[in-house]
Amino acid sequence: AVADQQRLAERLMHAVGFPPEHGRLDTSRHPFSSGTPEDLRITTRYDEGDFTSAIMAVLHETGHALYDHGLPRAWRHQPVGEALGMSIHESQSLIVEMQACRSRAFMAFAAPLMREAFAGEGEAWEPENLYRLQTRVAPSLIRVEADEVTYPLHILLRTRLERLLIAGELEAGDLPGAWAEGMREGLGITPPDDRDGCLQDIHWVEGIFGYFPTYTLGAVTAAQLYQAARRDEPELETALGEGDFRPLLGWLAENVHSLASSLDARALVVQASGKPLDADDFEAHLRARYLAD
Repeated sequence: AVADQQRLAERLMHAVGFPPEHGRLDTSRHPFSSGTPEDLRITTRYDEGDFTSAIMAVLHETGHALYDHGLPRAWRHQPVGEALGMSIHESQSLIVEMQACRSRAFMAFAAPLMREAFAGEGEAWEPENLYRLQTRVAPSLIRVEADEVTYPLHILLRTRLERLLIAGELEAGDLPGAWAEGMREGLGITPPDDRDGCLQDIHWVEGIFGYFPTYTLGAVTAAQLYQAARRDEPELETALGEGDFRPLLGWLAENVHSLASSLDARALVVQASGKPLDADDFEAHLRARYLAD
């Protein structure tokens, strides 16, 4: 039931660190995070056939909200006090959702809460099974619900089509066919209609071009920052298993949130992780999570 899902979502977002006195969770057609550092608004959508979709969306948006909430108060309303672009913003949502909350450590904490929320019984509700449920890999039509292995293929398709549109080599009316061909080529599936195809995202309708790469740049950045946090906070994953996000959030507050826009993104990543941004930690993360077992 939606009410049960919402209670669990609020319980988990507060466990992660969302300040209930500074925001709220509501329902919309598409999950998002908005508002101000003192008034954080998160929304999600619910599926009574799969509670994990809403829960993980809430945890993702909680990462965005925590970044906004952690921006330095002394720099409010100044350019230096703003969030550092969408690649860094997406890294903060993905470090919470993908790196932390889809981990075995976090699922050991969350599984009993999930079982309790839905009166679950049997092996299906064991932490290991719920972890595997959150780390399935399969081609899918919808970007926002894709697993983290196939997700970059969705971004590559959109980026390629954007470049063709901007260059005048593809007309808007030809998008449905180009999209279907790209999905067959990259993921081996074909959308049944435009709703599940080229019209599933709002970006192009709103005129937002050049945005999609920030999602994969954010995933790469999240993996690199998470490895640095684990290095600097050896107890981090033990704490996650107890529902304690203080080691991770403390590290992010010091190395990302409190810096706002005082550095550019490249310099921030170097300062926080000790090296320029590259895909090595992201690849290592995918291999460890999806191939090691």
